[in-house]
Amino acid sequence: MSDTLTLPLLLKQLHLPSIYNNWETMAKEAEEKHWSYAKYLTVLTEMEATARYSKRIHRYIKESKLPSSKTLATFDFSLTKSINAAQIEALAENTDWVKNAANVVIFGPSGVGKTHIAAAIAYNLINQGIRGLFASTTEIVQKLQIARKEYRLPEILNKLGRYPLLILDDIGYVKKDEMETSVLFELIADRYENASIIITANQPFAEWDSIFPDNMMAVAAIDRLIHHATIINIKEQSYRKTYAEKQFNNKQ
Repeated sequence: MSDTLTLPLLLKQLHLPSIYNNWETMAKEAEEKHWSYAKYLTVLTEMEATARYSKRIHRYIKESKLPSSKTLATFDFSLTKSINAAQIEALAENTDWVKNAANVVIFGPSGVGKTHIAAAIAYNLINQGIRGLFASTTEIVQKLQIARKEYRLPEILNKLGRYPLLILDDIGYVKKDEMETSVLFELIADRYENASIIITANQPFAEWDSIFPDNMMAVAAIDRLIHHATIINIKEQSYRKTYAEKQFNNKQ
C-alpha cells in the first residue's frame, strides 16, 4: 500500500506528468484486460513520450515566428502552373536535406506565394522535430548590425546556428550598404555546410549586385548558397490576386 501511496509523489519528483495523470486509469484497464506488467509500463511510457514530443513541437512552432496559416493545406497549387507541387511536398516531408545542411532558394516577383511556400515547408519540417526560425532578412540584418556594434556578433551567429533551419524572407529588401551586406554575408558564410537556409528573393542571382555593393562578395555569397541547394523559380502573375479572384468567383 505504501508503494502505491508514494507513487504520485515520485512521479512528480521525476517530472512525469502524463504518467502521473493516467497511471490509475490505465491500471484499471490493465487489470480488466489482463495486461502484463511490461505492457502496462509500455503504454504509460508511450503516453509520456507522445505528450513530451507534442509539447516540444508546440514550443518549436511558437519560437519559429512563422506567419500563421501559411501551410501546404492552405496553398492552392492549381493557381500556380510553374510550381511543382510534388517538389514542394518532397522538401516539406523529407528532413534529409536539412540534416545535410542544404538550402532552398525561391525566386519570383512579388505576390506569387514565395513566403507562403517557404513557411509551409518550414511548418512541415518543424512538425517532424526540426527547429526553425522565420524572419524578414531586413530585420535579422539589423539585429546582426547591432550585435556587431556591441561586439556580440559571434554570440548571435552561434544562437542562430542552433536552428537547423533559418528562413530569410525577402532578401532583396536589404539596402545596398556595406554594413548591412557584410553581416548578411557573414551569416550566409557561418551557416555554409553547417545549417540550412530557405531564402525568398524577388531578384534572380544575376541582379544580386543590387544587394551586395561588392561584386566579389555577391559571387561568394551565391556560391555558398547554391553549392547544396534546390532552386525554385516561380513565373506567375500575383498568386494573391489570382486567389482573390477565384474566391470572388466562387461566391457568385
